[in-house]
Amino acid sequence: MTTSLLSPRKSPAPGPSGGPGGPRFRRRRARPERPPWMERPSWYGQGAKAIVLVLIVVAVGYPFLLALGTSLAGQEELDANGGYVLIPEHPTFEAYNVLLQGGVVTRAAMVSVVVTGVGTVLSVLCTIALAYGLSRPGMVGGKPILLLVLGTFLFTPGIIPTYLVVQEFGMLDSYASLVLPVLLNVFNVIVVRAFFQGIPTELYEAARLDGAGELTILCRVVLPLSKAVIAVVGLFYGVSYWNSFFNALLFLNDSGKYPLQVVLRSYVVQGESINAKAMGVSQLPPSISLQMAVLILALIPILCVYPFLQKYFAKGVLTGAIKG
Repeated sequence: MTTSLLSPRKSPAPGPSGGPGGPRFRRRRARPERPPWMERPSWYGQGAKAIVLVLIVVAVGYPFLLALGTSLAGQEELDANGGYVLIPEHPTFEAYNVLLQGGVVTRAAMVSVVVTGVGTVLSVLCTIALAYGLSRPGMVGGKPILLLVLGTFLFTPGIIPTYLVVQEFGMLDSYASLVLPVLLNVFNVIVVRAFFQGIPTELYEAARLDGAGELTILCRVVLPLSKAVIAVVGLFYGVSYWNSFFNALLFLNDSGKYPLQVVLRSYVVQGESINAKAMGVSQLPPSISLQMAVLILALIPILCVYPFLQKYFAKGVLTGAIKG
């Protein structure tokens, strides 16, 4: 009995080793193709990233280390190295002792600490209150207020109108002029509002069924879920207050009320000399060491706070931006 040439040929049964149609063959064919940006980078790609990262670290860290080394160097080392020292052989803290024992720099540092602390707390509270109100769908006048807030992106006040407003409210030559004119930042309000809108509405409804009011919902439901975005916004406000110097130059007439950034600008940028009698010493360290020491003192607070809040950056800002 012969087999017809037109009869279909049966495919061989899969063997235990994973032949055609076997488990191993099916896994190899069923694997989906990933986009190029999800593929594992090659060794030369990783090497290029490492080189770029090292260059960025050197470009950022070298000026800071140079300023730190110069602030710890003596006059002989400064003269031998042309005015700047990266790694001093005989470090001394004489410049820091002179600056921190009293005088203009110490008073200016205290002013900056108080203004930054009070301003950051007030700004975060006002931002949370405004963002929560704008995030609720039933708020009376919510849309006009939101349009008014967004309009400040396009129409910013100039120097002269701002000065006249501060003068009209009697805030000239007072610490209030360093806080109230910049109390709210529109970008921060929009980010926090978008984050509040991303919270499930079931949580709001469950809290209202339990008899909670808006303030209770905000304090016990919304804020515990918003630690990341609040930490990021608080850091934004803190850095802004700490680095601000233009408002102090514009609104303050008494030099005794100047914050640290104005003193830093006077000594480093304008090249003013520090008075030995005002510091209570007979002989001052080298002027370049004093300038770099003031610069390091202005950087230390932000460098100490930033590592603790850096982990909230991506979660806080991106979540608010995406859900908005």
